[in-house]
Amino acid sequence: MDNQFLVDSEYLSDSALAKKHELESNPSSRINHMEYLPGMEKIESDICDKVMSEMDSYDYSKYTAKDVRAALDHDTCTIDDFKALLSPAAEPFLEEMAQKARAETGKHFGNTVYLFTPLYIANYCENYCVYCGFNCYNHISRMKLTLEQIEHEMKVIADSGMEEILILTGESRGQSGVEYIGEACKLARKYFRMVGLEIYPVNTDEYRYLHECGADYVTVFQETYDTDRYEQLHLAGHKRVWPYRFDAQERALMGGMRGVAFSALLGLSDFRKDALASALHVYFLQRKYPHAEMSLSCPRLRPIINNDKINPLDVHEKQLCQVICAYRIFLPFVGITVSSRESKDFRNGIVKIAATKVSAGVSTGIGDHESKYTGKENNSAKGDEQFEINDSRSFEKMYDDISSEGLQPVLNDYLYV
Repeated sequence: MDNQFLVDSEYLSDSALAKKHELESNPSSRINHMEYLPGMEKIESDICDKVMSEMDSYDYSKYTAKDVRAALDHDTCTIDDFKALLSPAAEPFLEEMAQKARAETGKHFGNTVYLFTPLYIANYCENYCVYCGFNCYNHISRMKLTLEQIEHEMKVIADSGMEEILILTGESRGQSGVEYIGEACKLARKYFRMVGLEIYPVNTDEYRYLHECGADYVTVFQETYDTDRYEQLHLAGHKRVWPYRFDAQERALMGGMRGVAFSALLGLSDFRKDALASALHVYFLQRKYPHAEMSLSCPRLRPIINNDKINPLDVHEKQLCQVICAYRIFLPFVGITVSSRESKDFRNGIVKIAATKVSAGVSTGIGDHESKYTGKENNSAKGDEQFEINDSRSFEKMYDDISSEGLQPVLNDYLYV
């Protein structure tokens, strides 16, 4: 694939348009989504087989109210109990699920809610994912921050009081190499107590390098665990290789990262099966790496620029609440993040029940924190956003809102010695 025109041009050449059309209309023109590409590390692990076996055999229509009642009555939630709590039969029990989830959250997290903000440092991408605003064929304003610009953005964010940052890039090794991301991590260490990464998957030695540069944890969205649907949505680029992406969190832990986060993008496929697979991915890895901190995100699809290629399978707020409550009951020690994709009212409610972490002062664009945080207009070029957010509250407003609900906002709970 000619990455040059994919990441550098502001418009598509005739050859690019022809390639795009071929990828969309001719499946045989795409690389095999289950085969590793050169340079991709393959690890020996049985986690994938365990997760996929459970997901493939999951028939949520067979669960009844009796199964849900039994799951709620059990002190410890088994895999089969979790399947019942994700099923349509559990929908009438949502209030009881919320009560049980709230009790589990209070038991293990108290009344705390952690705050963080994302920082996108580049939006160049070499993948063609039809639902993503950064995809290589989408005509948007592309930008990569210099190290000086990154530090300026970080200082603006840190001056607001934020102590945890999540660094993100588009998935382009050519534009956002591992060394570039490592330098961003080193800068982040000057300003923040917690540094997370949400970047393209890399090999174990590269995760080790990024950890040495200052990264604490890694987030990877599997997007969907349905390999057939995944193939239909990821038409080109390294992201198309499903198994390499699946094993990213384990490689990160092998590379020394303290924590890893997991997610499916709910609405791309059958959300109940994707929710099951996401939680089981955590469940089995947690038993293999008991020292690691693990968390789940629960994003739903949001609108993007120039999007007419994806028809999401709707996941309504009550169903999202069901998923999050089921996560908490099944995985009581795991952090649960609810992003600014969701509404203010939903996030205000779910942090009282099961969520333990929320983003604040969010921008999914490139280079615009100064204008958003201070109101001071920055005349520098800016890169377009990955998707539209729903909850645009500032860090200060989010902090005050959480406090007013009787909850304790937490900025950081680590001491480095």
